[in-house]
Amino acid sequence: MNLSFFDQFMSPHLLGIPLILISLLFPTLLFPSPQNRWITNRTSTLQSWFIYMVTKQLMIPLDKKGHKWALILSSLMIFLLSINLLGLLPYTFTPTTQLSMNLALAFPLWLATLLTGLRNQPSASLGHLLPEGTPTPLIPALIMIETTSLLIRPLALGVRLTANLTAGHLLIQLISTATAVLFSIMPAISALTACVLLLLTVLEVAVAMI
Repeated sequence: MNLSFFDQFMSPHLLGIPLILISLLFPTLLFPSPQNRWITNRTSTLQSWFIYMVTKQLMIPLDKKGHKWALILSSLMIFLLSINLLGLLPYTFTPTTQLSMNLALAFPLWLATLLTGLRNQPSASLGHLLPEGTPTPLIPALIMIETTSLLIRPLALGVRLTANLTAGHLLIQLISTATAVLFSIMPAISALTACVLLLLTVLEVAVAMI
């Protein structure tokens, strides 16, 4: 029973071949392919509106030089949103519960951001390593602490994301199992746990979107 709770976090296999690649490519099949026509259908219109809103919210805080990142950031956000929401469906697999995938996405983007900041604004980027008004005796220690914090940021964020998704999926499975077991024994308690399960599912949808 304990092992079955963690089976949902194992990469699916077929004939000994991991199917995580298909799991990653499947969300893209749900989006309609773009066409050259101005008027297509409601699905394409809704897709274009959603992509426009995501891109707009991402690019508003940035200046025009940062808009060159719009394509990769919007694509990444829609991709992660799709696989996280699909992972909440029964008998599905969530690739973002794998630490290896989160680190594979976090490290290149963190490194690109760091190198871009050092190239375009070296003084401002290095200035974050030393807060303003720091006493002179604390300067070496603070520089080492801030540098260590900067270097371990992708690892820390990847682990935190993996832990949040894993804990949410485990809670949903535990509460749903309790609801099914208690249904024939104590219907009132089962109804109460079903309400808790519904609230937790809404919370997990919010976590998946965030």
